[in-house]
Amino acid sequence: MTEREFAIEVVQRLHQAGHQALWAGGCVRDELLGKVPKDYDVATDARPEQVQRLFRRTVAIGASFGVIDVLGPRTEAGYMRVQVATFRSDVSYTDGRHPDAVVFSSACEDAQRRDFTINGMFFDPLENRLIDYVGGQEDLKNRILCAIGDPVARFTEDKLRMLRAVRMATRFDLSIDPATLAAMRAMAREITVVSAERIAEELRQLLVHPRRALGMNLFHDVGLAAPILPEALPMKGLPYGPPAAPKGDLWDHVMCVLDQLGNDVSFPLAFAAFLHDVGKPRCVGRTPDRYTYYHHEHIGRRLAGEISLRLKLSNEERNRIEWLVEKHQYLCDAQQMKPNKVKRTLAHPGIQELLALHRADALAAGRGTDHIEFCERMLHAGWGELPSPLVTGDDLTAQGVPRGPIYKRLLDAVREAQLDGSITSKTQALELVARLIAEWTSQGPRETETIEGESL
Repeated sequence: MTEREFAIEVVQRLHQAGHQALWAGGCVRDELLGKVPKDYDVATDARPEQVQRLFRRTVAIGASFGVIDVLGPRTEAGYMRVQVATFRSDVSYTDGRHPDAVVFSSACEDAQRRDFTINGMFFDPLENRLIDYVGGQEDLKNRILCAIGDPVARFTEDKLRMLRAVRMATRFDLSIDPATLAAMRAMAREITVVSAERIAEELRQLLVHPRRALGMNLFHDVGLAAPILPEALPMKGLPYGPPAAPKGDLWDHVMCVLDQLGNDVSFPLAFAAFLHDVGKPRCVGRTPDRYTYYHHEHIGRRLAGEISLRLKLSNEERNRIEWLVEKHQYLCDAQQMKPNKVKRTLAHPGIQELLALHRADALAAGRGTDHIEFCERMLHAGWGELPSPLVTGDDLTAQGVPRGPIYKRLLDAVREAQLDGSITSKTQALELVARLIAEWTSQGPRETETIEGESL
């Protein structure tokens, strides 16, 4: 049984019990667009307790709001699930996000409380009949995103709808109705009442979409960037390219990088691409022939970390985003770098995303991609698989080196020599250890400060 067939079965059982039941919202929109819905929602005049009596497996995820999940056949991903909600009207939204209470009502009244016309339609799969009280079909045909009724009232009820509007306009290539757009611009700064987690989830869906650059431009134009990602605003208006012949501003460059990423992109990569030059406005300098941005990658890493924490991203996402931002130009000179530095970077689990970011940045700037192709050849040659260290701390102890700060210096130096290929055996590694100790000791107090008190 497919999810669609199960959703029809749910409607059928409600009908057989004497209730009105219709597919509602996004699944109706997707079916009209010829897309496969991600999930199916059913709206009905049956009360939550009546729904629970009709189906064997249910989850009362929001019974007070009239919402019951009906579970169907088990699949590899878990049980099929259809959300069944009683027709309702929402009383008020004190917190600007959730209704304070609901009143069970009719299908027509239920449609009026939804967000946008393209999401306010119903469909009867048993009669193959569209039910549209809000003009959603016409707006979908004309590629328009329009709030139902008064857009100010819709956004006052739920501020997250402004960000959802940006995502849906991007995903479905829609123009935003002028009144809806004006309301978004007037109310954009109120988005901060929404939880960081919900904002982050909308950004995830926006940034992984192939039209992410269009979406982030809209995100900025309607005023949502200022309250959500203020660190990105200084990229607007900052010249990109040489002073004598700028190629637009830094924001334009970043949008081009987002475009160059391609279709199948993870959120950490897309967000890092958006933030990769966020440090530049904080350290911009100028010479007669170019702008300079010394250490912008380190400033960018710090800002990316602060943003990730504010949005309550997972530690895994934050760590990957920070690493990508900091290393976004690290491999530009890979062909001239010492092998140990290249190998350590190629062995990182995020290397494919880093190379994708390097490629997008190079293409957006009109530069060559020889450095990326070199790294890909080295990966194929096995540089991404680091060999086991030739010596360990136990080996140093066995050679009579007391534990202390010198351990890390010795182990790092031996590891670099191993990855550079200048030593290939444990014997050579221990010879290097002895030579380094002798050299550092002979250089006087500054070098021996780190091994003071140790007998070598």
